[in-house]
Amino acid sequence: MTDLHDIVAEALAAFAGIEDADELERVKARYLGKSGRLTESLKGLGKLTPEARRDAGARINAAKEAIEAALAERREAIALARLEAKLAEESLDVTLPGRRRGRGAIHPVVRTWQRVEAIFRSIGFDVADGPEIETDWYNFTALNNPENHPARSMQDTFYIEDKDSTGLNLLLRTHTSPMQVRYACQHTPPIKVIAPGRTYRVDSDATHSPMFHQVEGLWIDEHISFADLKGVHTDFLRRFFESDDLQVRFRPSFFPFTEPSAEIDMMFPSGPNKGKWLEISGSGQVHPKVVRNFGLDPERYIGFAFGCGLERLTMLRYGIGDLRLFFDGDLRFLRQFA
Repeated sequence: MTDLHDIVAEALAAFAGIEDADELERVKARYLGKSGRLTESLKGLGKLTPEARRDAGARINAAKEAIEAALAERREAIALARLEAKLAEESLDVTLPGRRRGRGAIHPVVRTWQRVEAIFRSIGFDVADGPEIETDWYNFTALNNPENHPARSMQDTFYIEDKDSTGLNLLLRTHTSPMQVRYACQHTPPIKVIAPGRTYRVDSDATHSPMFHQVEGLWIDEHISFADLKGVHTDFLRRFFESDDLQVRFRPSFFPFTEPSAEIDMMFPSGPNKGKWLEISGSGQVHPKVVRNFGLDPERYIGFAFGCGLERLTMLRYGIGDLRLFFDGDLRFLRQFA
């Protein structure tokens, strides 16, 4: 019978030099397999006397246990080495800064909205808000736009099938001017108010959107003239665009709710729009019929109104050429204002 000490020593030396789990199992079979060296030793026990068989069997089992212990130890070492290699490959550098949530920012149109409010509040104007679903009376008739008036054709509208409790047609407001009527009917002169908000018209291209934002302004008192309108709006534009050299002109126009009426144009002293007159607002002295619809006496009270688009102001302030960028939700565009 082969010396068992030599077999155990040979097996331990063979296991120690193996780094691969599959190779370890192949070498194991050389000693513990069906034709392994220890298995052959067990087969030879039948030729021995009972007393010698008992002694040889004990020594063979001790050798087998020593080889199996060395095998288990080597298996564990190979598995641990493999795990450490995998962890090293997939390691995380815990010294790196963590990933933070992205920070939001104020939308450029809202930024303009807030700026407009701040400027007008500083000169004593209130800020009013009202319904975006309006009645035909507030949106058109009270503003001297009676049914079938040709000026209505300039404002394609989103009508709602339902009517209000008085049977009047409902629609998404086409301008924020209805708030002039609502506010004036609830307050006594002097009335100084602006009404920013969303409005709706059937229009969509690079400079128009079905939903957009406007700001209306109204000042009603006993001695308010067109000169006050020119002073207030010129000061507003120069403060908004931060340019005392900004030129402003009032060009005669027509609006059914003001008489006389004027388009307000402006010209930048520098930059890409230098030397170009740009239309920015509509304005005028409030029409006597509209003052009467406020519940006021047009012989006593007079005033002016104006309206402009917040997107228009934003585009000119930041040099934006396409209105649709405000509504696309493209973060590459919006991050510029963060």
